[in-house]
Amino acid sequence: MTTGIPVSTETATHQALFEAQKKNLQNVANSTVHQRKQKLKKLLKAMFTYREEIREALYKDYKKHPSEVDLTEIYPVTNEIKHALKHIRGWMADEAVSTPLPLLGSKSWIKYEPKGNVLVIAPWNFPINLSFAPIISAIAAGNCIILKPSEHTPHASAITKKIINDVFDENEIAVVEGGIETSQSLLSLPFNHIFFTGAPSIGKIVMKAAAKHLASVTLELGGKSPTIVDETANINAAATRIAWSKFMNNGQICIAPDYLFVHKNVKDKFIKAVQKKVKQFYGESIENSKDYARMVNKRHFDRVKSYLDDAVSKGATVIEGGQTNNEDDFIAPTILTNVPANSMVMEEEIFGPLLPIHEYDDINEVLKVVNSKEKPLTIYIFSSRKKNINYIINNTRSGGTCINHTALHFFNNNLPFGGSNNSGIGKGHGEYGFKEYSNARAVFKQVLPFSMIEMLMPPYSSFKDKLIDITMKWF
Repeated sequence: MTTGIPVSTETATHQALFEAQKKNLQNVANSTVHQRKQKLKKLLKAMFTYREEIREALYKDYKKHPSEVDLTEIYPVTNEIKHALKHIRGWMADEAVSTPLPLLGSKSWIKYEPKGNVLVIAPWNFPINLSFAPIISAIAAGNCIILKPSEHTPHASAITKKIINDVFDENEIAVVEGGIETSQSLLSLPFNHIFFTGAPSIGKIVMKAAAKHLASVTLELGGKSPTIVDETANINAAATRIAWSKFMNNGQICIAPDYLFVHKNVKDKFIKAVQKKVKQFYGESIENSKDYARMVNKRHFDRVKSYLDDAVSKGATVIEGGQTNNEDDFIAPTILTNVPANSMVMEEEIFGPLLPIHEYDDINEVLKVVNSKEKPLTIYIFSSRKKNINYIINNTRSGGTCINHTALHFFNNNLPFGGSNNSGIGKGHGEYGFKEYSNARAVFKQVLPFSMIEMLMPPYSSFKDKLIDITMKWF
């Protein structure tokens, strides 16, 4: 989307908005527990008030079924708000820490203070969920926020702006719509913290821009999340859960199972089970199913189709699906086998409804492949053998892990959500999100009139040297 406004004029507008929020920072930072809870309650009410408009917007953007909108867009937001309302008093409270013996007579604590001006750059794949969830944490922590939603989902962006304008004053939280130029303009401003969700390649650009102002960052990125189904797994359950999270939202999910390793003894059974589940979910004529979303736009349709064409041209076998319709941005749920390692579908994050399945016999060969790639956002393990599960966890690294299910760790606000290195920096959700937007300020207070450390101050002597030796050895 382009705004039609010259970049210089747009930048001046953004600068004015930024300055207005900066002037209001102290008021927002000093808001009480009650005041922050009231803001969150107003936002919670708005999510239900605008529920039908949110559903309509997501259907217009990529034919997302209303029930799927409720489950994957609105519920994560309302759940996050309710969790914050329950715990915000404890999060905001000073956190006492113990006092070591050499500092006897003092006390110390941690005060969580807001970072200040925050920029949230949201993605298009879950435009409501991944716009509002970071904002909730920032509100709880007492920050001022500018949100830049994705231009690829214009209807979702419009309703997001409508909700924010209805609930908040612009000098506290504001939505700025636009495309790449808008993002560049915003990134030039001296924000204190930037929260970005998107591709690793763009995450590097965001991090570089943040470095100019020494701003902290939270990068929710992605990558290729591997899935392992061993010979002890419950095949029907594995097929159900993998098919659900892989083909929901047309596969446009950062935590979707990206590629699978299935033990040779259960591979055929597993594939048949997935095929059966796909038909149960979407019927015999998937293109006519109201439950199956579309690629967000032509560009991403062409991208995913090119992955499919490349894999087939290099020898991959289409076991299920493969049908496409460029007039409707439709790509069917597609199962691939015999996929070469040098195919694009194995080198790039798929972000679409293509499911490469590899057969394995030796788990160590699987782990070699997984560990040869960047650290994934998630690893999925399906097994009923604890030894196998622990072996995989202990010999891999990832942002998160699900055992015998997929994607549900995202919905547990007591867990940190985020990647590791190429799949992300920093964590979100619940208390972890609150702390991500807060500075942990160390506070030390001398209570007694005399401090033991004063016995070790100059002028130094042999007696003081002995005291120092005792301190170093025993405390």
